[in-house]
Amino acid sequence: MLGGGIGPRAWILNAQVPGGYPRVDPDRHLAEIAAAEGLTGPGAGLMTAADVAAYTTGHDGGVTATVTAGLGVRGWAAAPDTATRAPHRPEDADAPGSPFRPEDSEAPGAPFLPENAEAPGPAFRPGTVNIVVTLPVALSDAALVNAVATATEAKVQALLDAGLDCSGTPTDAVCVAAPEPGQDGGEPFAGPRSTWGARIARAVHTAVLAGARTAP
Repeated sequence: MLGGGIGPRAWILNAQVPGGYPRVDPDRHLAEIAAAEGLTGPGAGLMTAADVAAYTTGHDGGVTATVTAGLGVRGWAAAPDTATRAPHRPEDADAPGSPFRPEDSEAPGAPFLPENAEAPGPAFRPGTVNIVVTLPVALSDAALVNAVATATEAKVQALLDAGLDCSGTPTDAVCVAAPEPGQDGGEPFAGPRSTWGARIARAVHTAVLAGARTAP
């Protein structure tokens, strides 16, 4: 939500927000949180309603994956058009343990009103899987994009291995942190069968699987 794209970043922040989160400027909110924590320079900010203290990690060959997993709202990426029109907010939640279905979505174009968060409904279940991957080697721009795809593939594999009927949640995010490339341009590949891509995949799979087994 803050500092997306490719470029130098001085910090990464994964901020927890409450259910019924009413703000419509999460990028500014994340910048405010970063400033309050004394973080300076450009950074990357993620947001979730899942418990950030319950993060899980995976390690493989120098790669570390850190994951916060909330799976109260989940479904398949390739959903009917009516499903994509539902508001995508970090705090969106469905009935406990149930996957997202198109018929559960709000009417197309219906605005989100903060007071709706107080309306009676099912118990709140957060839904966002945030993945932060750190590597000790530089990646080319193309490999960085490839690394995001590899991490996402590994996430889906882990969710299925955990017995969940979904590919993720509507608000999942991936952040890949690596040293800046030198004149060699960095590692050219990060697909799942490349050296570093395979390590990314295994680390992410380990972390997401652990988080999915204990997620609300």
